[in-house]
Amino acid sequence: MFNKILIANRGEIAIRIMRACRELDISTVAVYSEADRNALFAKYADEAVYVGPPPASQSYLRIDKIMVAAEETGSEAIHPGYGFLAENPLFARACEEDDIVFIGPSSQAIDDMGSKITARQIMKAAGVPIVPGTEQGLSDPGEAENLAAEIGYPVILKPTAGGGGIGMKIVWKEEEIVPSLESARSIARSAFGDETIYVEKYLAEPRHIEFQILADVKGKTIYVSDRECSIQRRHQKLIEESPSPIMTPELKEEMGSIAVRAARAIDYKSAGTVEFMYSRGDYYFMEMNTRLQVEHPITEMVTGIDLAKEQIRIAANEDLAYSQGEIEMLGWAIECRINAEDPLNDFTPSPGRIKRYRSSGGPGIRIDSGVYAGFVIPPYYDSLISKVVAQGRNRKEAIARMERALYEYIITGVKTNINFHIAVLRNERFRRGDINTHFIKEENIMDDVKKVTKTEYEKGLSLASALGADTRKIAAISAAVESYMAYENASVEE
Repeated sequence: MFNKILIANRGEIAIRIMRACRELDISTVAVYSEADRNALFAKYADEAVYVGPPPASQSYLRIDKIMVAAEETGSEAIHPGYGFLAENPLFARACEEDDIVFIGPSSQAIDDMGSKITARQIMKAAGVPIVPGTEQGLSDPGEAENLAAEIGYPVILKPTAGGGGIGMKIVWKEEEIVPSLESARSIARSAFGDETIYVEKYLAEPRHIEFQILADVKGKTIYVSDRECSIQRRHQKLIEESPSPIMTPELKEEMGSIAVRAARAIDYKSAGTVEFMYSRGDYYFMEMNTRLQVEHPITEMVTGIDLAKEQIRIAANEDLAYSQGEIEMLGWAIECRINAEDPLNDFTPSPGRIKRYRSSGGPGIRIDSGVYAGFVIPPYYDSLISKVVAQGRNRKEAIARMERALYEYIITGVKTNINFHIAVLRNERFRRGDINTHFIKEENIMDDVKKVTKTEYEKGLSLASALGADTRKIAAISAAVESYMAYENASVEE
């Protein structure tokens, strides 16, 4: 086992990895930018190394600075977390060349799955079902028109090097294909430095289903659990749950076995996630995330398996501690990503100082967070504040516990998407489990967010009135009221 690990990340995921290391009696090293000098993760680590000014390109994305920090602190391994360098094969390769263990898969596996076209080719050869589409990148508009006609509209254009939905374009009819292709190429070129685009059949009522896998250095590979991540905005996940409401024992075994086949096809070693799109009874490989997922806590809650520890043990060449038959599901878990953003203003990021902070607690609740009262959320990085996870005996109890946890959660000074989550959880279609990746748009959920926000605002006014407070001083009376006042100040239409 390692004596010291450097965590090449920030925020809640850095603390999550450090907690696993502390339980394994491993010393930790944090790297931080100037904007994160006072961040909780930098204080939690045993050592902290400054790596540059706040733009990620000058700090967290600087492979050379990360490697120097690891060498100078005597770190034997580096954990990349998620985002930043986690799926950069050059970073994994730099670790391999410097004899520092990269806690993740090989650089070759990352490279293979980093290109969506290469991934499709590998999976097709391995017998993993893929969405009908192209096997090569497209640049010629005429070729795109012919292929789209062959596949059948609607189709979706995707950058081969992309992620997070950036540059994706849905094309509903023939006259849209050429301008959509040019737009997608332009965005891909700007965002990823690679303008290659491929075409897939656009699926009706798609659900985003994924399987957590673990694979050790001896080739033992298992699937841990399934997750559903269909509540998204702009292709970015907001609410996840495990298991999926559509999952049956037979389907789980079938899809889980396919996920294991996918991992073995690239000789995968580590924790990872195989993602599928499910549409009207059929499922197709979408991509493989070669890292620990943001939503990994729900799998941990329903299985009792510490995925971060397992990932570290695998990197230390230890055998996988579980067999497929030993995995048991313990009820249901739901995760809500709490972001510093304004749902009533197209989810615009809301960086700034957190004035008051009170996290939730009680039975079945887990909070993964990297903030505290007085911390300034910088504008340079992802707006994630925390992840709230609720576990129950079944889906109904998990939803009820999540609603209660969000009721208890107080964050002021910045806008958050807590009311958005409340609106989704109260939606009858969501409660039935009848969801897909278009849920937010189809349900006009933002109208419900406005209603929730107004209701909570009025509760705040009533509280202030009962306490005999001048409305100009409401913020001094109740931390909750301060956030409700944002409703009035934003001039939201009723």
